[in-house]
Amino acid sequence: MDIPSEFIWAENVDHAREGIFHYIQRMVDQRVIYFHGWSGLGASAVLRSIAELLPSRREIPELCFDRIILIDCSEWRSRRSMQRAIAEELKLDCSTMAIFDNQDEEDDFHGVGESSRDEILSVSRKIHHILKDSRFIMLFCNGSDDEIDLYDFGVPSFGKVSDNILIWTWGRKVMTIRDFEKHELLHKLRFTHVLAYHKRTLYLTSEQFYALLCKEASIIAAGIDPTRVANCFMYKLFFNISFHTTTKYYWTSHAASCCMCDMMLHEDIETEISNSLHREISLECDASLLPDVLAKFKKHLKLPFLRVKDDDVYEEGPYRWISVTSKDTKLHGIQTIPAQTSSFILEFDISEPPLALTNGLFEHSSILGVLILCCCAFNFASPPFIKCHSLKFLGLENCTDNKTCEVEDHTGWECLYRLRVLDLCSTYWNEILSQEKIDLMENIRELNIEGFMCWQYTTCLQGRLPNLERLRITKPTHDPEISADTSNSFIGKTKLEILDLSGNSDMEILPSSLSEVSSLEVLVLDGCTKLQDVLPDVLPRLLRSFRLDAYGSSSRRIPTIEQKPMEHMSPSSEPDKKGAHHIYKISLKGCTQLGNLYLRGLSNLVELDLSGSAIKVLDFKTMVVEVPRLKRIFLLGCENLRAIIWGTIFTNLELLCIDTRAGTACPWPSLSQNKPFKLQVHVVLEDARFVLSL
Repeated sequence: MDIPSEFIWAENVDHAREGIFHYIQRMVDQRVIYFHGWSGLGASAVLRSIAELLPSRREIPELCFDRIILIDCSEWRSRRSMQRAIAEELKLDCSTMAIFDNQDEEDDFHGVGESSRDEILSVSRKIHHILKDSRFIMLFCNGSDDEIDLYDFGVPSFGKVSDNILIWTWGRKVMTIRDFEKHELLHKLRFTHVLAYHKRTLYLTSEQFYALLCKEASIIAAGIDPTRVANCFMYKLFFNISFHTTTKYYWTSHAASCCMCDMMLHEDIETEISNSLHREISLECDASLLPDVLAKFKKHLKLPFLRVKDDDVYEEGPYRWISVTSKDTKLHGIQTIPAQTSSFILEFDISEPPLALTNGLFEHSSILGVLILCCCAFNFASPPFIKCHSLKFLGLENCTDNKTCEVEDHTGWECLYRLRVLDLCSTYWNEILSQEKIDLMENIRELNIEGFMCWQYTTCLQGRLPNLERLRITKPTHDPEISADTSNSFIGKTKLEILDLSGNSDMEILPSSLSEVSSLEVLVLDGCTKLQDVLPDVLPRLLRSFRLDAYGSSSRRIPTIEQKPMEHMSPSSEPDKKGAHHIYKISLKGCTQLGNLYLRGLSNLVELDLSGSAIKVLDFKTMVVEVPRLKRIFLLGCENLRAIIWGTIFTNLELLCIDTRAGTACPWPSLSQNKPFKLQVHVVLEDARFVLSL
């Protein structure tokens, strides 16, 4: 690498900051510094520490700056959003800030995606005018895929004749661990003069490593104790490593839920805060660094954990979290889970017959909150964890009933009383889904069933599980034995937010009671190939996201309610090119919050009605694809609509109705009653710029 390197031998954020200060005082013409932290960890915390301490060092000429500019674009959106951040930091006048809003609105009508929006020249001139006669230091956290030359944003150059300094780092999110020498982005630097970094996290003690995590955590804590945030990071790291190569199921999507069920976060922490927190905690960790990170993690006595696999030997200890991969029932010597264990993950190698859980394994598990078992056998009538009264998360994958296992006498299923999440994958355990057992799960928030129950099981949930927020019944392996009346299945589900019925290829109509689920925001119907017309009288008005990919279920699960493009969720396997032939009409009319839509493979779709929705851009390249027979499109009362990106030439299109005035009850257009020979277009616009889409 041609760029000179400066090694910062530091034990913590303060030492690293002082090392950079020392370097600034003695450097001559190296004005652009890239700081990589400890294998990427801690860099943003150091930059913030520099911004906080510099004002107190003004007596040192080299550290005296007219302006200290801190720009955090780690959650990258676009070059324009970065320029806006600079303008906000410089406190530019309202008229200048209004330029961003006006240009964004203009780009909306031109169909320019947010990620493609560049900086604005007139704003660049104003930024340059303000900074050109001052000495400044800029601290910049860059979340993009490229090094950025700030001159185009209006920031004066940092060349040899300049007295300004730029210190920057890379990172999409706050907590990222990447090997410095293997960081692919560092090999295409063009504007950086020197690289400053601590060589590896290997040189930190476990206490220093944990303290660094807490420093990073304080940036995203949002009022939460930073030590708890740091603990959540370590738990998420432990959780993901446990399933790094062992399973293809969605266990890693449960990291946020498991963190709460393990009591890493208090129960009174809002679910939204927890989900947001876990989105911020990045796990971009190079495989080569995992042993070092785990070693630091393992030595931290406050949160001891154990990961046992292959030929490892079990050493007894008071472990908080345990993950085991085993080829036999001896579990590397584990006779009983320690009483201090709050999360236990066990996966047996697939064998015939399946390996059975040993007696007494959960004898002392009084505080066990998270339990995940893969490829295990136990007696379904009396599971060995039946008395784990603190259990909040129970996940089972490919587990089987072993009736030869010992059955204990018991009076109740204590393990169900506090349960918040039940996830069953290819585990045919009908008894736990019986009405008697379901009635014990008063606290359950999430129920996931994959591989054996059909969507008709929703009839058994009528009047039950009133606190349920997420329900997924997906990919059934057989058709229902008895046809059931499902029209009232969702009565009483007032808190349900996510419903996923992907893979239920026998479903023909949506239950009418679905319209009463007032809190439902996400509906996923991938692979429901026999589904007939979707009409507005069965959809809740607050629906935000609707997805129907006739080619199959997504390769990933939607863990939370988020407004991200759903089209990026590709099928988990080769698409079933049969598609859906029974859907002629989809009407999401009146779903006033709907802004996220994905339809694909609807070969006979004739009519699409999105009237009254919050759709901003209707993109026929990414949102609605492979609908060759589409004839009628209704967009009445779509006041947020800014653009239509056609992409596809609709040779069969007969009618296009658009009205961007507010209100979902816009008057129905007066159209020719005779069969038209040409396309009929009815357009009423609040803004003439929409004509660009036509």
